[in-house]
Amino acid sequence: MFERSTDIGSVWVTLKRSPLKSHVQKNKMKSSGEILEFRCLIRATDGKKTISTSVGAKDHMRFQASYATILKAHMTALKKRERKEKKKVMETDKKEADLKNPRKV
Repeated sequence: MFERSTDIGSVWVTLKRSPLKSHVQKNKMKSSGEILEFRCLIRATDGKKTISTSVGAKDHMRFQASYATILKAHMTALKKRERKEKKKVMETDKKEADLKNPRKV
């Protein structure tokens, strides 16, 4: 998905906590005193195709590490920020304005 959307398009990734059990099963487990294990439901879509997977608590760190590697590899299409240059221009404009209109004290 990331490779298809490098030139044009976006990929949306959502993460959601999910027990992957029905309400009836959850109520039975609560009443019997069993521990309910939550999983992480991950969905990714590019608007045309959707994929999803479920990750348990034990595999969460491994999944996050591989997901971060994929994100770092495919963030090459992002544009560089120009905030510092804008701040410098704004500061020079302020200095010029102060020189033209000195304040009376």
